[in-house]
Amino acid sequence: MTSCQTITARVVPGHQVASGQNGNPRFPGGTLRMQYPHFKSLGLDLGVYHPGTLNVSIAPCHYRIRHALHTFRQVKWHPTEPAEDFSFFDVRLVRPDGGHVNGLIYFPHPDTKPEHFQQPDVLELLLPFVDGLDYGAELALKIPTDQMVIECQSVA
Repeated sequence: MTSCQTITARVVPGHQVASGQNGNPRFPGGTLRMQYPHFKSLGLDLGVYHPGTLNVSIAPCHYRIRHALHTFRQVKWHPTEPAEDFSFFDVRLVRPDGGHVNGLIYFPHPDTKPEHFQQPDVLELLLPFVDGLDYGAELALKIPTDQMVIECQSVA
């Protein structure tokens, strides 16, 4: 990775739609399993990642997008849902034991996303399966500053 910013994040519950754990019959197996073939046909193979997102809060900070690693516009991944725009950014997760895992920040653009919105401090990570990351676990993320900037309000 190029120059990176390191930020502390905390694992938080998500909507469980990406993984399919919420049981929504519109998304059998989860939205990611439905989206993977579309991203692969566009040149991004996500098959190395666990088919669910790890949601992390960077509160009280927030992110500002600079330049995505990949952006795909008007991806029609579902037979009845509207097409969406997606961007992906590099991320390196530093585990509590000091090891690290490379992955991507998965960013469905809010202006084309019909539902299941995230809070402005939540990032959705695509990673290989990482054991032992329970809700509330604190970890560090390294994010390339040319792709995304993390901004925190300083307390005076």
